Amino acid sequence: MAMDPTKIFKLADKATFRSVGDSGVILMTDSGQIYSCNSTAEAFLRLTDGNRSLGATADAVCEEFDVTREQLLSDLEELLTYLQSEGVIDNIDANA
Repeated sequence: MAMDPTKIFKLADKATFRSVGDSGVILMTDSGQIYSCNSTAEAFLRLTDGNRSLGATADAVCEEFDVTREQLLSDLEELLTYLQSEGVIDNIDANA
């Protein structure tokens, strides 16, 4: 099932993110858990600001990488599912 491109995400309050070269590092402040991410995930997380929709973020990432929007959204769905399960990223409910 495709993820809704109008959804908006942000880093969880307990997560911090830093770009390191063309990759990134996520630190969970509550547990000390550290995650590293590749260049595509770095670009996505750098642009995930709690204001931009998933679709707009994907469009911006597509401008940086040679990937179709459809493929990127498919990859991001897998990444987001994992990041949400780890408590790294939150979905902002526009109806809240």
